[in-house]
Amino acid sequence: MIELCTTSLAEIGARRFSQLLGPDPLPFLRYEWLEALERTGAVAPRTGWAPAHLALRRRGELVAFAPAYVKAHSQGEFVFDHAIAQFSESRLGVPYYPKLVLGVPFTPATGPRLVVRPGEDEAELCQALGRGLAEACGELEVSSAHVLFPTEQQCSQLVAGGMVERLGLQFQFRNPGYESFEQFLSCFSSKRRHQLRRERRLLAEAGLTLETRSGGELDEALVDLVFDCYRNTVERYTWGRQYLGRGFFHEVVRTMPDGISVVIARRQGRPVASAFNLVGGGAMFGRYWGALEEHPYLHFNVCYYEGIAEVIARKLTRFEPGAGGEHKRARGFMPTATRSAHFFVHPTVAEVARDFFLREARAIADHIAAEPPVLRPGGAAVSPK
Repeated sequence: MIELCTTSLAEIGARRFSQLLGPDPLPFLRYEWLEALERTGAVAPRTGWAPAHLALRRRGELVAFAPAYVKAHSQGEFVFDHAIAQFSESRLGVPYYPKLVLGVPFTPATGPRLVVRPGEDEAELCQALGRGLAEACGELEVSSAHVLFPTEQQCSQLVAGGMVERLGLQFQFRNPGYESFEQFLSCFSSKRRHQLRRERRLLAEAGLTLETRSGGELDEALVDLVFDCYRNTVERYTWGRQYLGRGFFHEVVRTMPDGISVVIARRQGRPVASAFNLVGGGAMFGRYWGALEEHPYLHFNVCYYEGIAEVIARKLTRFEPGAGGEHKRARGFMPTATRSAHFFVHPTVAEVARDFFLREARAIADHIAAEPPVLRPGGAAVSPK
């Protein structure tokens, strides 16, 4: 059965939680990451993210776990439902908040959203979760349940359990087995390859150098740099909101250094920019970037090219640099469908949302199908999915 497991991950404990994970888990599903969000106050009722984690048990034994949060708003999710909320509240007079979100806060990265103990039937448990969320919504007195960025397989299983699928769009780099960054560049047209090399060269001509360090190679000053860059980026945009504090970055660098990779840009030896990436599950995920100085093409080099080069060097399968950005396509990132699964208590809201999701999915599928290839036919590129 599905049940409200705890309002604090610490009540489960690192050892018990880790028993549900296989080897080399995705970094965002590690206990160290999720628990640090709670311990440092990034997710809490005061920020609109109240932990309400869900568990599936068999004869009292924990067999699956889903990080879940009762939300008082729709910020920090990257699956936008503001129009549905407005329809529910303005047209129907039905409160949309609070709602239940299953996923990793502030993280538009695809991965399992139900962590299943090795040896268990994942399909059976996901379908049970999908069916059980209707009851959970009643117990928690929320309007709806939303599973954000599940894998395609888990999303299909949730739909089989009664939820409705929604598609999204990201630009991701898929590594088919490049031997070097130069081989990656060789798959572009001559004109585009010249432009990418120029963007790399201009950075060096401006006196900027790049380096990549694992979490274990970061001292306190460099962790502070990462935070300062993150905060600077948040403050530049009116829609930005700073959820993470300085202590969060120091905490995760300390507890999961093997899952962290940071690109640092220096000018005359002084750090001026950084990109905070995470590694695990055979993939790299770009999360937080910022710069203390402005330089042409600095963002592309720090956030994209260095990440691609590291993915190739480490023989990882993909690089997810985050949400949005049509400009990523011209730099080797392919349009890729992402998924979410939803359940709405009110039948009219459910009907309207389902219709909207179907029309949205057709538009996304058409967009992906119509994308011209960036890499030349016969190159090592993989098709968008």
